[in-house]
Amino acid sequence: MISLRDKARLMMNIYCFGRNLVTTAASYLPPVQLPTQREVHFWYILPDEVKSTTLLNRYLEILSPCEKENIFRMRGEQLRKGALLARALVRTTLARYQTNFQIDPKSLKFMKNNYGKPELDWQYADDWSLPHLHFNISHTSSLIACGVTVGSPIGIDVEEKQRRLKNDILAFAQRFFSPHEIEMLTHIADPELRLQEFIKLWTLKESYVKAIGRGFSASPFKTFTIRLRDHHVKGDIHAPPLITSKAPDITVVEASDDVKNPSNNWQFVLLELAGSHYAAICIEQNSVNTGNGRIPINLTLRKTIPYVEDECISATDSAVVIGGLTRLSD
Repeated sequence: MISLRDKARLMMNIYCFGRNLVTTAASYLPPVQLPTQREVHFWYILPDEVKSTTLLNRYLEILSPCEKENIFRMRGEQLRKGALLARALVRTTLARYQTNFQIDPKSLKFMKNNYGKPELDWQYADDWSLPHLHFNISHTSSLIACGVTVGSPIGIDVEEKQRRLKNDILAFAQRFFSPHEIEMLTHIADPELRLQEFIKLWTLKESYVKAIGRGFSASPFKTFTIRLRDHHVKGDIHAPPLITSKAPDITVVEASDDVKNPSNNWQFVLLELAGSHYAAICIEQNSVNTGNGRIPINLTLRKTIPYVEDECISATDSAVVIGGLTRLSD
């Protein structure tokens, strides 16, 4: 048990990040329209851009006692700050999707499924007419992200492009990847290119096991294969005026499935984000095949500093779609 004196000391250490203070901490989050069918909202925050002690204190105020306790237990200012921003991002993001009134981020309650995946818990809010929001979070030391959908399970993962492995890439892949994926990596002669393809695969596989809600322990990476292929989509006169990616489509094949007939229940997006990270998104699609072929995922990207500013990210150098059939909001 952590004493009150220790908690106070840790709180002081958490907020020694800079003197660029916000004079008045905002208490209002601009509402955001709910995602539509086959739409993903992807929010991310860059921890290095958050330097205000006042703002960090504001984030701490909206956390639950358990979340605060978990942060206080962490060693190192960077870890504590990252955990604080991750929990604050989830709460402030989900609170934006309002119905008839403003939701206090602090009032949100969470539960975990049998495998530990966090979910919203509305059992104590029977009088709230709230949508069936799904969310997932992922973070590195330099980027924290939260993906949101309505009525569709989602998994996301972010990894640094400059991530380095202590072990040989192929030896590491032998432990975790499927034979098809290992063969693909083996045929890449350039070491740096092989590393980048490894990181992309890892990011996609992480997003899949998180989307199905079972995690790595219940769905080992070896039990399924991520495949890239060219996609063919006919024009859709009802499609919104968005930028559609030309990147290869991405599918998943379970060990028990026919390799030539991958599952169509899941769709992926793979991004290069902020020039420094790969981000993978996986969502469940119960009806992705129509007379017009596979339907793209509508993707909205927002960089945020909660209570301070939001920036909509379009298809620029800040966000490049490198895999998946996607329409990226302009």
